[in-house]
Amino acid sequence: MAAKSLHNEKTDILFDVILSLASREECYAFFEDLCTVKELSAMVQRYEVAGLLDQGKTFSVISEETGASTATIARVNKCLQYGEGYAMALKRSKKLDV
Repeated sequence: MAAKSLHNEKTDILFDVILSLASREECYAFFEDLCTVKELSAMVQRYEVAGLLDQGKTFSVISEETGASTATIARVNKCLQYGEGYAMALKRSKKLDV
């Protein structure tokens, strides 16, 4: 994690707002205003990479399927190995069957 912690009051407010969004349409409206197309596409790509890593796909297959660089794949893989966020989200998405 970066030297400056993300755990602070301003981030809490943003996350509380995100948690208050009630529909996919509200999420689209908010994130299209909050993020550039490139930023949102990068987040989508990283989550897709996490899912493919979770399925046991190789870096080369993932890169070919998603266009992600090996550096991005390695970073996501590190987060899957040592973090909690991707694993939690992937587990929940399996319950949603998405």
